[in-house]
Amino acid sequence: MSKTVRSRAPLRLGFAGGGTDVAPYCDEFGGCVLNATIDLYAHCTITLNPSARSKCFHAADLGVTETLELGDLEPAEAKLQLHHAIHQRIIRDFHGGVDLPVSVTSWSDAPPGSGLGTSSTLVVAILSAYVELLSLPLGEYDIAHLAYEIERIDCGLAGGKQDQYAATFGGFNFMEFSSGDRVIVNPLRIRRHIELELEASLMLYFTGQSRESARIIEDQKRAAGDVRVASEAVQAMHEVKQVAYAMKESVLKGDIASFSRHLATSWEAKKRMAKSISSDSIEAIAARALECGGQAVKISGAGGGGFMMVFVDPAHRHQTEAGLRDMRGQFREFRFTHAGVETWTKL
Repeated sequence: MSKTVRSRAPLRLGFAGGGTDVAPYCDEFGGCVLNATIDLYAHCTITLNPSARSKCFHAADLGVTETLELGDLEPAEAKLQLHHAIHQRIIRDFHGGVDLPVSVTSWSDAPPGSGLGTSSTLVVAILSAYVELLSLPLGEYDIAHLAYEIERIDCGLAGGKQDQYAATFGGFNFMEFSSGDRVIVNPLRIRRHIELELEASLMLYFTGQSRESARIIEDQKRAAGDVRVASEAVQAMHEVKQVAYAMKESVLKGDIASFSRHLATSWEAKKRMAKSISSDSIEAIAARALECGGQAVKISGAGGGGFMMVFVDPAHRHQTEAGLRDMRGQFREFRFTHAGVETWTKL
């Protein structure tokens, strides 16, 4: 008898500390990140059909489908590398090497390169669907770490650790990263009126550009060079980390004015980590936003494009939106969420 399970994992906004969760920086100095999940998701549906003789992977939002016979490995020119890698890890580690006749369909509410952790969140959503399908005894830290290994080690994609943990745990979190792949997720209890004020004050603007975060992370690592040497990039990472600590205090105390200042400081410091983090077009959008009522701006994620956070006085939201109307991007409504990845079996 066939069985169908579904999952959804929330995307996240990266407020401060992004980049310090990437080795070798976090191994040498320790990193920390402040982030929060929002009501945009990566989705997955898996159907197990014991009578089938094939496995099928389908990225509905990309319009890509790949079908293989059971026992066949990932083709050399596979477009759905993450789907194949997750499947192979599951059957190797949890199914005795025996292939599974599944149909896997995924899609995301935001495009790749959005700066919201889309790829890593997709891995968490698909992986968690397999956990539900096979009733695997994996907890939150297990799922997040396995998702990290699949993306960074199995697939060799450069990046940090925050996205997998944000998608798995959900909510406002202050995360700490140290050597030996040690990660501590500290959930923050944000008072409801503070959360509402942040929602009212933050606008999410898609710059009209997507980017490959792995390339930007590689640029960042090259700029840092030997992290033991006090280069400009390493000093910028130190500053980004300190801002994350300060911003955590601001959000816990409800000091919205200092949160805004820290957001601006975080963006200026982050830009010094690698030249590819910003661009002329991003700077033009940022300048316009600040001219039209914005108090601070920051690109979410690795940089280079994707979504920009614009911090405004809520009374000036319409003014800021009107001021950016002739730019090529668009605003996207969002709300903060408290749940991490969720899975369920179709009735």
